[in-house]
Amino acid sequence: MASPSCLASDLLPLLGTTTNATGAAAYLCTQLNTIHNRLSDTTYAVDNTYLLFSAYLVFAMQLGFAMLCAGSVRAKNTMNIMLTNVLDAAAGGLSYYLFGFAFAFGAPSNGFIGRQFFGLRDFPSPDFDYSFFLYQWAFAIAAAGITSGSIAERTQFVAYLIYSFFLTGFVYPIVSHWFWSSDGWASATKPHDLLFGSGVIDFAGSGVVHMVGGVAGLWGALIEGPRIGRFDRSGRSVALRGHSASLVVLGSFLLWFGWYGFNPGSFLTISKAYGESGNYYGQWSAIGRTAVTTTLAGSTAALTTLFGKRLLAGHWVVTDVCNGLLGGFAAITSGCSVVEPWAAIVCGFVAAWVLIGCNKLAEKLEYDDPLEAAQLHGGCGAWGLLFTGLFANQAYVNEVYGGPPGRPYGLIMGGGGKLLAAQIIQILVISGWVTATMGPLFYGLHKLNLLRISDKDEVAGMDLTRHGGFAYVYHDAEDHTHMQGIMLSKVGPTNGSPKTNQNSPSSVV
Repeated sequence: MASPSCLASDLLPLLGTTTNATGAAAYLCTQLNTIHNRLSDTTYAVDNTYLLFSAYLVFAMQLGFAMLCAGSVRAKNTMNIMLTNVLDAAAGGLSYYLFGFAFAFGAPSNGFIGRQFFGLRDFPSPDFDYSFFLYQWAFAIAAAGITSGSIAERTQFVAYLIYSFFLTGFVYPIVSHWFWSSDGWASATKPHDLLFGSGVIDFAGSGVVHMVGGVAGLWGALIEGPRIGRFDRSGRSVALRGHSASLVVLGSFLLWFGWYGFNPGSFLTISKAYGESGNYYGQWSAIGRTAVTTTLAGSTAALTTLFGKRLLAGHWVVTDVCNGLLGGFAAITSGCSVVEPWAAIVCGFVAAWVLIGCNKLAEKLEYDDPLEAAQLHGGCGAWGLLFTGLFANQAYVNEVYGGPPGRPYGLIMGGGGKLLAAQIIQILVISGWVTATMGPLFYGLHKLNLLRISDKDEVAGMDLTRHGGFAYVYHDAEDHTHMQGIMLSKVGPTNGSPKTNQNSPSSVV
């Protein structure tokens, strides 16, 4: 906020012949400057509080990912997948601190990679505070969490650590620099030389976060191959269902809750008016609209998946509905701030069918992704970028991104095809970059025998073979009912008297 120009000489004509007019003018200027500084400090505090709260919401999505992943795998691999989610956050915290943030937002820099703030040196700056770092770190570990779902139930633990550190410290930050930094070559916030006059509009990361995680997971799962038993000898799909629909639903609701920090939080500030000062309409209203479009897209995708799967498979499957819900969220993440609520319904409807189609294709190609992460985040994320190029609203684009007059917007909304072309470029370069970096990494781990566990360990389950025991305790050693000689027997159905069932052995409780 610019300091006001309050000079005693400017106030003297207003004070006229007032006794000691010069002193009075100086006093009034001092008070006005004090009021301005207080208002400025309050604005910064409100905006930073909003950003910190949004960062906490996005970080809470890690718990959602953990529960979703745990419920989607078999019980024998529960501890393994939850531990990988913890380490995505921990390893990502160090790598993003040391390198990732600098590569992503280290301005001034070139259009490809940032080169300031390594290890948060010279931080905070006039442009960035610690709250911004925390928010962007939460996004980085979300991308790593997406990838972990694709390679679940058959990946060595050391491979998780290596890819997570590399993805959050280098691969993801480069992409976020391209599209979110003011220096990025395709950023919509560049002050000049915008790509196709518009730059890429990927407001909260359908491409930057979801496609990066999805494409990385795609290559990891392809190189590893499907889980044992996922496809029979004739190539037919065999369902290896997760062990807990309850955890899947819990994780989905936690992710839904966190998405209100993911999408609306990407405004970064809230105390900004659109138009003249004092107008009731400002960034706070755009934030509310973004939360509405997010809600409508996810809700529509969930219902579309519900009835679509009913028509295709003949069942109402809650886990499929949860994945459809998340697919709608992944798709709307790009254009959530610049589309009308009715357009968000279109986004969610198409996203559901994109997910269903990608899953059908995966089965045909014998591709195994326990979380459907590549299909959901990669496929629906790509659709979200195209959707923005088609439905972005002119007024909203100008409000959120500003810039020169005549800025391109959605093709269907009458804004021409330049924005859509920029969005297509983003899909291509993200696919190419992640393939060129994560593909060789996974292949190298595979060649070094560091990627996939042995068949014996996979059949037994990684919790037992790699983590010292199962996630669920079926027998408590301190329970005295397990003492020798203390047993409970089943009650036979023949009469009301306790009687051991002769057809089954007594069981220890």
